[in-house]
Amino acid sequence: MTSETIDRERYPYRMRDLCELTGLDRQTVHFYIQQGLVPEGCKTGRNMAYYGPEHVERIRLVRQLQHERFLPLKAIRAMLEGRDDTFTPEQRALLADVRPRLAAVLGQGEDERETVAVAELLVAHGVSRKELAAMESLGLLTTVQAGGELRIAAQDAWMIELWGSLRAAGLSRELGFEVEDLGIYEEAISGLLEQEVGLLTPRLAHLPADEVAAIVQRALPLITTFITRYHLTKVRNFFSSLG
Repeated sequence: MTSETIDRERYPYRMRDLCELTGLDRQTVHFYIQQGLVPEGCKTGRNMAYYGPEHVERIRLVRQLQHERFLPLKAIRAMLEGRDDTFTPEQRALLADVRPRLAAVLGQGEDERETVAVAELLVAHGVSRKELAAMESLGLLTTVQAGGELRIAAQDAWMIELWGSLRAAGLSRELGFEVEDLGIYEEAISGLLEQEVGLLTPRLAHLPADEVAAIVQRALPLITTFITRYHLTKVRNFFSSLG
């Protein structure tokens, strides 16, 4: 396809226009495209493509989800790919209605968008920038640029503190331990949550949102306790089985 055959009314923008309209640099836009967050443009050559209003809207949506809801790119991609299509429109509406009612138990509220500077956290807990980047790559947290400095959601600061504590506990780089090792937990918990939502949603969908929220508020701490204690039980049983 050549520039002469492109529908310029539908695809009026070049990359530089896309950058100007979204306020992002070329590298960031290309990264979003490579990660499947933004569809590719209509190519006319190896290094030339044209883009439409839908590309501008998608980029702005991704930035909004990153900056306002601090969703990791993995979660944003799953959302954009429509992996929640397993829910009926009624079930999805119920989940949206339940969410604000769970602010207390989920640690959300007026300070949900509060951010903290990363630099001080890294120094305080002995965590490197490379390790921070690895956390973001795994989807454990999301960083944003604000006021000329890198920041994260205040409610995610514990992740940096925890990794620093794991290092202090002896899981050193010299022994081969890296942030990427947390991937087994991220994968396990993400899979668990997906199954939990799939299990509970159809069974609670006929109830009012207030009642569903009340059930979740009561049950979630108990389930969290079960996961923690059962993990310890499995570790204990493992060592007991060794004789």
